[in-house]
Amino acid sequence: MGMAGLDREQQHIDILVLPEVNLILVASVIEPLRAANRIAGRDLYRWTLHSPDGRPVETKSGIPVPVSGAFRPSRESDPLFVLACYNWKHHATRDLKVQLSRTARHRAFVAGIETGSFVLADAGLLDGFSATTHWEDVEDFSRAFPQVAIVRDRFVIDGKRITTGGSLPTLDLMLELIRRAHGYSLALEVSRLFIYEQERTRGDLMPMPTVGMARIIDPRVQAAVRLMEETVEEPIPLARLARRAGVSARHLQHLFAEVMGVAPHEHYLALRLNAARRKVIETRATFAAIAAETGFNSASAFSRSYRASFSESPSDTRRRLTGGIISEG
Repeated sequence: MGMAGLDREQQHIDILVLPEVNLILVASVIEPLRAANRIAGRDLYRWTLHSPDGRPVETKSGIPVPVSGAFRPSRESDPLFVLACYNWKHHATRDLKVQLSRTARHRAFVAGIETGSFVLADAGLLDGFSATTHWEDVEDFSRAFPQVAIVRDRFVIDGKRITTGGSLPTLDLMLELIRRAHGYSLALEVSRLFIYEQERTRGDLMPMPTVGMARIIDPRVQAAVRLMEETVEEPIPLARLARRAGVSARHLQHLFAEVMGVAPHEHYLALRLNAARRKVIETRATFAAIAAETGFNSASAFSRSYRASFSESPSDTRRRLTGGIISEG
Protein backbone atom coordinates (compact mmCIF):
# COMPACT_ATOMS: atom_id res chain seq x y z
CA MET A 1 0.00 0.00 0.00
CA GLY A 2 1.37 3.40 -0.98
CA MET A 3 1.51 6.47 1.26
CA ALA A 4 -1.74 7.53 2.85
CA GLY A 5 -3.75 4.70 1.37
CA LEU A 6 -2.94 5.54 -2.24
CA ASP A 7 -1.49 2.68 -4.28
CA ARG A 8 -1.20 1.64 -7.90
CA GLU A 9 -4.71 0.13 -7.93
CA GLN A 10 -7.76 2.29 -8.58
CA GLN A 11 -8.32 4.65 -5.67
CA HIS A 12 -11.71 6.03 -4.66
CA ILE A 13 -11.86 9.38 -2.85
CA ASP A 14 -14.77 10.98 -0.98
CA ILE A 15 -14.99 14.77 -1.30
CA LEU A 16 -17.14 16.78 1.12
CA VAL A 17 -17.76 20.28 -0.22
CA LEU A 18 -19.13 22.96 2.12
CA PRO A 19 -21.24 25.87 0.81
CA GLU A 20 -19.58 29.16 -0.20
CA VAL A 21 -16.53 27.35 -1.53
CA ASN A 22 -14.44 28.70 -4.39
CA LEU A 23 -14.95 26.82 -7.64
CA ILE A 24 -11.20 26.77 -8.26
CA LEU A 25 -10.67 24.94 -4.96
CA VAL A 26 -12.94 22.09 -6.11
CA ALA A 27 -11.14 21.99 -9.45
CA SER A 28 -7.72 21.96 -7.78
CA VAL A 29 -8.61 18.62 -6.15
CA ILE A 30 -10.44 16.96 -9.05
CA GLU A 31 -8.62 18.16 -12.17
CA PRO A 32 -5.19 16.64 -11.36
CA LEU A 33 -6.92 13.31 -10.71
CA ARG A 34 -8.81 13.56 -14.00
CA ALA A 35 -5.58 14.43 -15.79
CA ALA A 36 -3.79 11.48 -14.20
CA ASN A 37 -6.53 9.18 -15.47
CA ARG A 38 -6.32 10.64 -18.96
CA ILE A 39 -2.54 10.43 -19.17
CA ALA A 40 -2.43 6.90 -17.72
CA GLY A 41 -5.20 5.78 -20.07
CA ARG A 42 -7.03 4.13 -17.19
CA ASP A 43 -9.05 5.14 -14.15
CA LEU A 44 -6.43 5.39 -11.43
CA TYR A 45 -8.81 7.58 -9.42
CA ARG A 46 -12.55 7.83 -8.89
CA TRP A 47 -14.29 10.32 -6.65
CA THR A 48 -17.70 11.03 -5.15
CA LEU A 49 -18.84 14.54 -4.22
CA HIS A 50 -20.97 15.10 -1.12
CA SER A 51 -22.55 18.14 0.49
CA PRO A 52 -23.78 18.45 4.09
CA ASP A 53 -27.45 18.35 3.04
CA GLY A 54 -27.34 16.56 -0.32
CA ARG A 55 -28.20 19.67 -2.32
CA PRO A 56 -25.87 21.13 -4.97
CA VAL A 57 -23.20 23.30 -3.38
CA GLU A 58 -23.49 27.02 -4.03
CA THR A 59 -20.05 28.40 -4.86
CA LYS A 60 -18.92 32.01 -4.50
CA SER A 61 -18.87 32.32 -8.29
CA GLY A 62 -22.56 31.43 -8.50
CA ILE A 63 -21.91 28.15 -10.32
CA PRO A 64 -23.38 25.27 -8.32
CA VAL A 65 -21.43 22.04 -7.85
CA PRO A 66 -23.60 18.92 -8.27
CA VAL A 67 -23.15 16.21 -5.64
CA SER A 68 -24.10 12.56 -5.33
CA GLY A 69 -25.90 13.14 -2.06
CA ALA A 70 -25.64 14.13 1.59
CA PHE A 71 -22.53 13.24 3.55
CA ARG A 72 -23.58 10.12 5.42
CA PRO A 73 -20.36 8.26 6.17
CA SER A 74 -20.30 4.61 7.01
CA ARG A 75 -17.16 2.67 7.97
CA GLU A 76 -15.33 3.81 4.87
CA SER A 77 -11.59 3.43 4.50
CA ASP A 78 -11.33 5.71 1.45
CA PRO A 79 -9.49 9.04 1.80
CA LEU A 80 -11.74 11.99 2.63
CA PHE A 81 -11.20 15.58 1.45
CA VAL A 82 -13.06 18.36 3.28
CA LEU A 83 -13.26 21.56 1.19
CA ALA A 84 -14.27 24.89 2.71
CA CYS A 85 -13.63 28.59 2.13
CA TYR A 86 -16.00 31.21 3.55
CA ASN A 87 -18.12 31.09 6.72
CA TRP A 88 -16.82 27.64 7.62
CA LYS A 89 -18.05 27.98 11.21
CA HIS A 90 -21.63 28.45 10.04
CA HIS A 91 -21.51 25.42 7.76
CA ALA A 92 -19.59 23.12 10.12
CA THR A 93 -22.56 22.17 12.25
CA ARG A 94 -22.31 20.07 15.38
CA ASP A 95 -23.83 17.09 13.55
CA LEU A 96 -21.32 17.42 10.70
CA LYS A 97 -18.38 17.54 13.11
CA VAL A 98 -19.66 14.44 14.90
CA GLN A 99 -19.90 12.65 11.54
CA LEU A 100 -16.36 13.70 10.69
CA SER A 101 -15.04 12.48 14.04
CA ARG A 102 -16.67 9.09 13.56
CA THR A 103 -15.56 8.52 10.01
CA ALA A 104 -11.99 9.78 10.52
CA ARG A 105 -11.15 6.70 12.59
CA HIS A 106 -11.61 4.47 9.56
CA ARG A 107 -10.20 6.65 6.79
CA ALA A 108 -6.83 6.12 5.10
CA PHE A 109 -6.42 9.86 5.62
CA VAL A 110 -8.52 13.00 6.04
CA ALA A 111 -7.52 16.20 4.23
CA GLY A 112 -8.64 19.71 5.20
CA ILE A 113 -8.52 21.90 2.10
CA GLU A 114 -8.11 25.66 2.76
CA THR A 115 -10.48 26.46 5.68
CA GLY A 116 -11.30 22.77 5.72
CA SER A 117 -8.35 22.76 8.12
CA PHE A 118 -10.44 24.88 10.52
CA VAL A 119 -13.31 22.40 10.21
CA LEU A 120 -11.04 19.44 11.04
CA ALA A 121 -9.43 21.33 13.94
CA ASP A 122 -12.84 22.32 15.33
CA ALA A 123 -13.86 18.66 15.22
CA GLY A 124 -10.75 17.76 17.24
CA LEU A 125 -9.21 15.89 14.33
CA LEU A 126 -5.95 17.86 14.23
CA ASP A 127 -5.08 17.70 17.93
CA GLY A 128 -1.40 16.84 18.23
CA PHE A 129 -0.84 17.10 14.47
CA SER A 130 1.03 19.64 12.36
CA ALA A 131 -1.19 21.57 9.96
CA THR A 132 -1.42 24.62 7.74
CA THR A 133 -4.13 26.87 6.35
CA HIS A 134 -4.45 29.92 4.09
CA TRP A 135 -1.67 32.39 4.89
CA GLU A 136 -4.19 35.13 5.76
CA ASP A 137 -5.71 32.92 8.46
CA VAL A 138 -2.61 31.51 10.14
CA GLU A 139 -2.73 33.83 13.17
CA ASP A 140 -6.47 33.24 13.71
CA PHE A 141 -5.96 29.50 13.41
CA SER A 142 -3.06 29.52 15.87
CA ARG A 143 -5.08 31.44 18.47
CA ALA A 144 -8.17 29.26 18.05
CA PHE A 145 -6.36 25.90 18.09
CA PRO A 146 -3.20 26.05 20.23
CA GLN A 147 -3.21 22.25 20.39
CA VAL A 148 -2.38 22.11 16.67
CA ALA A 149 1.18 22.81 15.51
CA ILE A 150 0.64 25.41 12.78
CA VAL A 151 3.19 25.37 9.95
CA ARG A 152 3.58 28.16 7.40
CA ASP A 153 3.75 25.93 4.38
CA ARG A 154 1.82 25.31 1.17
CA PHE A 155 0.61 21.94 2.40
CA VAL A 156 1.37 19.64 5.30
CA ILE A 157 1.19 15.85 5.32
CA ASP A 158 1.34 14.54 8.88
CA GLY A 159 0.43 10.88 9.03
CA LYS A 160 -3.30 10.49 8.39
CA ARG A 161 -3.93 14.23 8.38
CA ILE A 162 -3.33 16.53 5.44
CA THR A 163 -3.96 20.28 5.21
CA THR A 164 -3.43 22.91 2.51
CA GLY A 165 -3.26 26.68 2.30
CA GLY A 166 -5.43 27.40 -0.75
CA SER A 167 -6.16 26.37 -4.33
CA LEU A 168 -2.65 26.45 -5.83
CA PRO A 169 -1.12 24.73 -2.78
CA THR A 170 -3.86 22.12 -3.17
CA LEU A 171 -2.77 21.54 -6.76
CA ASP A 172 0.76 21.06 -5.42
CA LEU A 173 -0.57 18.56 -2.87
CA MET A 174 -2.42 16.54 -5.50
CA LEU A 175 0.73 16.35 -7.62
CA GLU A 176 2.63 15.10 -4.60
CA LEU A 177 0.01 12.44 -3.82
CA ILE A 178 0.07 11.32 -7.46
CA ARG A 179 3.86 11.15 -7.32
CA ARG A 180 3.86 9.04 -4.17
CA ALA A 181 1.25 6.66 -5.52
CA HIS A 182 2.21 6.40 -9.19
CA GLY A 183 5.72 7.76 -9.57
CA TYR A 184 7.49 10.90 -10.64
CA SER A 185 6.97 10.42 -14.39
CA LEU A 186 3.16 10.57 -14.15
CA ALA A 187 3.19 13.47 -11.68
CA LEU A 188 5.54 15.38 -13.96
CA GLU A 189 3.29 14.84 -16.97
CA VAL A 190 0.22 15.96 -15.00
CA SER A 191 2.04 19.07 -13.79
CA ARG A 192 2.92 20.06 -17.34
CA LEU A 193 -0.80 20.41 -18.10
CA PHE A 194 -1.31 22.95 -15.35
CA ILE A 195 1.84 24.85 -14.52
CA TYR A 196 3.40 27.38 -16.84
CA GLU A 197 6.08 30.00 -16.14
CA GLN A 198 6.61 33.14 -18.18
CA GLU A 199 9.68 32.79 -20.39
CA ARG A 200 10.85 36.38 -20.38
CA THR A 201 13.63 36.22 -22.97
CA ARG A 202 11.41 35.07 -25.82
CA GLY A 203 8.13 36.50 -24.58
CA ASP A 204 6.11 33.33 -25.10
CA LEU A 205 4.72 30.84 -22.63
CA MET A 206 7.00 27.92 -21.98
CA PRO A 207 5.89 24.86 -20.05
CA MET A 208 7.90 24.54 -16.87
CA PRO A 209 7.37 21.13 -15.32
CA THR A 210 7.18 21.28 -11.57
CA VAL A 211 6.02 18.83 -8.96
CA GLY A 212 4.93 19.48 -5.41
CA MET A 213 6.38 22.65 -3.95
CA ALA A 214 8.70 23.34 -6.87
CA ARG A 215 6.61 26.16 -8.30
CA ILE A 216 9.30 28.83 -7.73
CA ILE A 217 12.29 27.42 -9.52
CA ASP A 218 15.89 28.42 -8.89
CA PRO A 219 17.26 29.88 -12.17
CA ARG A 220 20.11 27.36 -12.16
CA VAL A 221 17.65 24.49 -11.83
CA GLN A 222 15.49 26.10 -14.50
CA ALA A 223 18.48 26.24 -16.85
CA ALA A 224 19.31 22.59 -16.18
CA VAL A 225 15.69 21.49 -16.71
CA ARG A 226 15.46 23.37 -20.00
CA LEU A 227 18.72 21.78 -21.13
CA MET A 228 17.34 18.35 -20.22
CA GLU A 229 14.23 19.02 -22.28
CA GLU A 230 16.37 20.01 -25.26
CA THR A 231 18.58 16.89 -25.05
CA VAL A 232 16.06 14.09 -24.54
CA GLU A 233 17.44 12.24 -27.58
CA GLU A 234 21.06 12.45 -26.46
CA PRO A 235 21.29 12.89 -22.67
CA ILE A 236 24.39 14.71 -21.51
CA PRO A 237 26.42 13.78 -18.42
CA LEU A 238 25.60 15.43 -15.10
CA ALA A 239 28.96 17.22 -14.91
CA ARG A 240 28.41 18.94 -18.28
CA LEU A 241 24.80 19.71 -17.42
CA ALA A 242 25.90 21.34 -14.17
CA ARG A 243 28.69 23.28 -15.85
CA ARG A 244 26.26 24.75 -18.39
CA ALA A 245 23.89 25.67 -15.54
CA GLY A 246 26.77 27.44 -13.80
CA VAL A 247 27.20 25.18 -10.77
CA SER A 248 29.13 22.09 -9.71
CA ALA A 249 27.60 18.64 -10.15
CA ARG A 250 27.29 18.21 -6.39
CA HIS A 251 25.61 21.60 -5.98
CA LEU A 252 23.17 20.85 -8.79
CA GLN A 253 22.22 17.61 -7.06
CA HIS A 254 21.63 19.55 -3.85
CA LEU A 255 19.53 22.18 -5.67
CA PHE A 256 17.40 19.54 -7.38
CA ALA A 257 16.77 17.74 -4.10
CA GLU A 258 15.77 21.03 -2.47
CA VAL A 259 13.67 22.48 -5.28
CA MET A 260 12.33 19.51 -7.23
CA GLY A 261 12.37 16.82 -4.56
CA VAL A 262 14.26 14.39 -6.81
CA ALA A 263 17.79 13.88 -8.10
CA PRO A 264 18.70 15.36 -11.51
CA HIS A 265 18.92 11.91 -13.12
CA GLU A 266 15.39 11.06 -11.91
CA HIS A 267 13.94 14.16 -13.54
CA TYR A 268 15.92 13.54 -16.72
CA LEU A 269 14.73 9.94 -16.89
CA ALA A 270 11.11 10.97 -16.29
CA LEU A 271 11.28 13.47 -19.17
CA ARG A 272 12.70 10.81 -21.49
CA LEU A 273 10.20 8.15 -20.45
CA ASN A 274 7.25 10.51 -20.88
CA ALA A 275 8.50 11.46 -24.34
CA ALA A 276 8.89 7.75 -25.13
CA ARG A 277 5.40 6.96 -23.88
CA ARG A 278 3.88 9.57 -26.17
CA LYS A 279 5.72 7.99 -29.09
CA VAL A 280 4.53 4.51 -28.05
CA ILE A 281 0.91 5.69 -28.10
CA GLU A 282 0.93 8.19 -30.96
CA THR A 283 3.28 6.66 -33.55
CA ARG A 284 3.97 3.38 -35.30
CA ALA A 285 7.70 3.54 -34.55
CA THR A 286 9.41 0.38 -33.37
CA PHE A 287 10.41 0.23 -29.73
CA ALA A 288 14.06 0.06 -30.78
CA ALA A 289 13.62 3.33 -32.68
CA ILE A 290 11.79 4.93 -29.76
CA ALA A 291 14.56 3.80 -27.41
CA ALA A 292 17.16 5.46 -29.65
CA GLU A 293 15.08 8.66 -29.95
CA THR A 294 14.81 9.02 -26.17
CA GLY A 295 18.40 8.32 -25.20
CA PHE A 296 18.37 4.63 -24.25
CA ASN A 297 21.28 2.37 -25.19
CA SER A 298 19.03 -0.52 -26.23
CA ALA A 299 15.42 -1.59 -26.58
CA SER A 300 15.83 -3.90 -23.58
CA ALA A 301 17.18 -1.09 -21.35
CA PHE A 302 14.28 1.10 -22.48
CA SER A 303 11.76 -1.64 -21.79
CA ARG A 304 13.12 -2.24 -18.26
CA SER A 305 12.97 1.46 -17.35
CA TYR A 306 9.54 1.82 -18.95
CA ARG A 307 8.09 -1.10 -17.00
CA ALA A 308 9.63 0.14 -13.73
CA SER A 309 8.00 3.54 -14.22
CA PHE A 310 4.61 2.65 -15.72
CA SER A 311 4.06 -0.89 -14.38
CA GLU A 312 3.56 -2.28 -17.88
CA SER A 313 5.65 -2.89 -20.97
CA PRO A 314 5.65 -0.56 -24.01
CA SER A 315 3.77 -3.24 -25.97
CA ASP A 316 1.17 -3.48 -23.18
CA THR A 317 0.61 0.28 -23.39
CA ARG A 318 0.36 0.28 -27.18
CA ARG A 319 -2.07 -2.64 -27.17
CA ARG A 320 -4.22 -1.20 -24.38
CA LEU A 321 -4.44 2.40 -25.58
CA THR A 322 -4.59 1.92 -29.34
CA GLY A 323 -6.76 -1.20 -29.42
CA GLY A 324 -4.07 -2.92 -31.43
CA ILE A 325 -4.46 -0.36 -34.25
CA ILE A 326 -0.82 0.67 -33.92
CA SER A 327 1.35 -2.40 -33.73
CA GLU A 328 5.06 -2.92 -33.20
CA GLY A 329 6.92 -3.22 -36.46
